Amino acid sequence: MHAYRKLAGSMVLGLAAASAQAQQADPYQWLEEVGGDKPMAWVKDQNAAALKELEARPQFPAIQARLKTILNSKERIPFVKKYGSHYYNFWKDEQHVRGIWRRTTLEQFQKAEPEWETIIDLDKLAEEEKENWVWAGVNCLYPKGERCLVALSRGGGDAQVLREYDVSQRAFVAGGFALPEAKSDVAWIDQDTVFVATDFGPDSMTTSGYPRIIKEWKRGTPLSSARQLYDAKPEDLAAGAYKDFTPGYEAQFITRQIGFYSSELFLYEGGQLKKVPKPDDANAYTVRDQLMIELRSEWKVEGKTYPQGALLATDFRRFMQGGRQFDVLFTPSPTRSLDGVTVTRGALLLNELENVKNRLVELKHVDGKWQRRAVEAPAFGTLEAAALDPVESDQYFLTVTDFLNPATLYLAQAGSDKRQALKSMPAFFDAKPYTVKQFEARSKDGTKVPYFVVMNKNAKLDGKNPAVLYGYGGFEVSLKPFYSGVTGEAWLKHGGVYVLANIRGGGEFGPRWHQAALKENRQRAYDDFIAVAQDLAKRKVTSPRHLGIMGGSNGGLLVGAVLTQRPDLFNAVVCQVPLLDMRRYSRLLAGASWMGEYGDPDDPAQWAYISKYSPYHNVSKDKHYPRTLFTTSTRDDRVHPGHARKMVARMKEQGHDVLYWENTEGGHAGAANNDQQAQMWALTYTFLLNQLK
Repeated sequence: MHAYRKLAGSMVLGLAAASAQAQQADPYQWLEEVGGDKPMAWVKDQNAAALKELEARPQFPAIQARLKTILNSKERIPFVKKYGSHYYNFWKDEQHVRGIWRRTTLEQFQKAEPEWETIIDLDKLAEEEKENWVWAGVNCLYPKGERCLVALSRGGGDAQVLREYDVSQRAFVAGGFALPEAKSDVAWIDQDTVFVATDFGPDSMTTSGYPRIIKEWKRGTPLSSARQLYDAKPEDLAAGAYKDFTPGYEAQFITRQIGFYSSELFLYEGGQLKKVPKPDDANAYTVRDQLMIELRSEWKVEGKTYPQGALLATDFRRFMQGGRQFDVLFTPSPTRSLDGVTVTRGALLLNELENVKNRLVELKHVDGKWQRRAVEAPAFGTLEAAALDPVESDQYFLTVTDFLNPATLYLAQAGSDKRQALKSMPAFFDAKPYTVKQFEARSKDGTKVPYFVVMNKNAKLDGKNPAVLYGYGGFEVSLKPFYSGVTGEAWLKHGGVYVLANIRGGGEFGPRWHQAALKENRQRAYDDFIAVAQDLAKRKVTSPRHLGIMGGSNGGLLVGAVLTQRPDLFNAVVCQVPLLDMRRYSRLLAGASWMGEYGDPDDPAQWAYISKYSPYHNVSKDKHYPRTLFTTSTRDDRVHPGHARKMVARMKEQGHDVLYWENTEGGHAGAANNDQQAQMWALTYTFLLNQLK
């Protein structure tokens, strides 16, 4: 036993030394200097080469022009959010490239062509202030919604400038609440008080780059005098705060986000913090007098066991006093998970996902008991519910869509199955020639992995169909059927097959599906993706010569890993805003916040398994790889552009044929406006068409 421990210790030391040596030996670390002259000159050269090739392809001009028309269409659904008595929408088109924040009434919104009132013209503001503003959202004070905190980003990054806006005066408030550029979290308490978490100076941010200190800030006082309420640990992910404005149930809460999947919740009352004793990996929130707890793990309490993925409800005040009696509002099954909860004035709408298709269940709390009924809604594809006003109204918006049916927005009401169709997205492509099928592939360990295939009804199963396989497989994100005019016009119309894989790491089957591919089990997500590719070939939907893969962010890591592991299965790869250097990811921008997903590369034992799939460390000059297009954004302050830059530099040094395009704007979305989106997707699908047809 002692000999074994000595050997294990030597192995750990050896791994540590190898890790340190690998880090020091990185010849392309200079590309991590985001805006440096030398890296940007390199980016300029790579962009020029990619654009010269792809924009000269015969398909590119027509695809780009058509995508501009789709993305700027005035017939798109203007999704709205209620503040006070008005419904607000942020809108971009050819005339409003940066966008306008506008509002209307519900009566007007129900008309075919509502009358809109512009509140902020972002194009005009950017011109006046000579700033590259990108809209980053707004938070208005309940209930009137006349004072708002407007978030503006320079170039589309996550860091934002916050400024108070007076809607009635159509002006930013002189001397009002305002914060310089930072990754901030601000929430209203009342008209003269806010919770603020921001970069207060040295040691005020976590190692993940998010605020860790919560303060209460009074109007008319300097930020430096704001009263500190809470400070999370530097190694935590972040801290935040919010107020529940429900009349009769007003409450203030502070959250400590320990990691991506663990948190603590505190009730802030009478100047004291009272911990809400939930499991650390559970999500909890109040709905009037009830506390909702969404379980990520099995919970044993008071002699009872509640299953992973369940939704529990209990009286909040009784729970804070030690009561542990729960109503189980949702119980998962091997094929069913909870996809979301929508709160109206008198009901809860549970959005359940059954084999990657949504259905709604309505719950009402009457005389201390929960009444349940199924909501009659289309049983295909994807359903999304959004309350008009969770405090004052039982009405909600219901969006219905799938791969071939454009989204329709309905006005519905809790307690009734009647709904009014308000808006429908136009059909941007002719869907009649296509069909949608759902198949299962068997992964390496025997797990069945579902996936969707969208293809022409008359396509021959001869292995010659150009197909693109898309996946994500991380962070409990579910990939569901969706309508895309871009995919229809740029890919399906040209004979392409679109495949969406529901691999482990996602949330399609609840926390268990996600946790099956965490950390040391990450390879399962890649095995699942590989299995889908093999199954497509087995069914002769396509073949390696005609199959491409695509993914972004964590999905970029997915396709990067599979590129290096099974290059024989594909003939094209599109790798978007990716993680690729898994040795240094936790040291770059928000990377430290994802160690709950991937592990800690500075821990030799964890680096031992991370190193096996890290694309940057597994690409080899001795292998032949399918041609790859890497895309990212200079302004991405979430996933560092250095990942894609360094991978391209290394692959080019090894003699591989790759293309690289880096948008100078756009943040993690990769594009800051509709025209940039059109260019990005036109480049992407032009590349795929030329590689796979």
